[in-house]
Amino acid sequence: MTVRYKLGCDLSYEVKGPTVFIFNLEVAKLHRHHDLVERLTITPDLPRRTYTVPDINNRYVSVDAASGPLHVRYEAEVTLDVFRADPEPINEMPLSLIPLDIMPFLLPSRFVPSDRLAAFANREFGSFPKGHRRVTAMCNWLYDNIDYQRGSSNGQTTADESLLLRAGVCRDFAHIGIAFCRALSIPARFVSCYAYGLEPGDFHAVFEAYLDGRWWLFDGTRQANLDGLVRIGVGRDAAEIAFASPFGEMEPGPVNVTIEHADGSPEVPGRTTDAISTEEPAPNAGAD
Repeated sequence: MTVRYKLGCDLSYEVKGPTVFIFNLEVAKLHRHHDLVERLTITPDLPRRTYTVPDINNRYVSVDAASGPLHVRYEAEVTLDVFRADPEPINEMPLSLIPLDIMPFLLPSRFVPSDRLAAFANREFGSFPKGHRRVTAMCNWLYDNIDYQRGSSNGQTTADESLLLRAGVCRDFAHIGIAFCRALSIPARFVSCYAYGLEPGDFHAVFEAYLDGRWWLFDGTRQANLDGLVRIGVGRDAAEIAFASPFGEMEPGPVNVTIEHADGSPEVPGRTTDAISTEEPAPNAGAD
């Protein structure tokens, strides 16, 4: 199934002194993202440096801004190819068969100290049938036990802190889900995306688990459709794929994020019990 989306974002800043901005807000160039048409407008029109991370296709844009207002607008249309599967037979992989370049997604990271949550994860989920169903059980637990509460966390909150608070936003739900997976030897990674069905509109965070040789999407918040996620970036945790990383003195303004069906595109069926994959079978960490 394919669906075409029209999406974008508006960011504004009041720059107080020389500041370097690194943005990661463009649609990732993946095989499942067809016929991408896009435009990134930065006002004032500053020289840009760009970099696309090999394999995983995160796209970074950097500008050096002087004092004054800065406005960033991204507009895109893209056709999303949705791959669905029956979750029942999707199994976990023995460690001996996991590709070595995926191993970093098994290890603790800055915001995902999975080693600290190993005892909890094993107690709660160790007896579940292995595979997609076990990761779904983790998401069910997150939805039932963690309150979605704006302002309950900040950019420095870690997965174990969110678990203690029993509250967080999408970023924190993803971090805890990743921590549970890694604690049970399931590779998992953080995903930033444009999310159809999310109200109010915002950048969204979910996670992927590596099962049966490919990456599968999961969202403990249950706030958006898994088959309506247009990927921006992936990383070990949120530190690697912030939509904006400023280095200098500035004040951020409002953030506006939109995604809707393009003219003539069919409605997606909505929330589904199918497993949703973002990629073709992945022989390595970023195959798409």
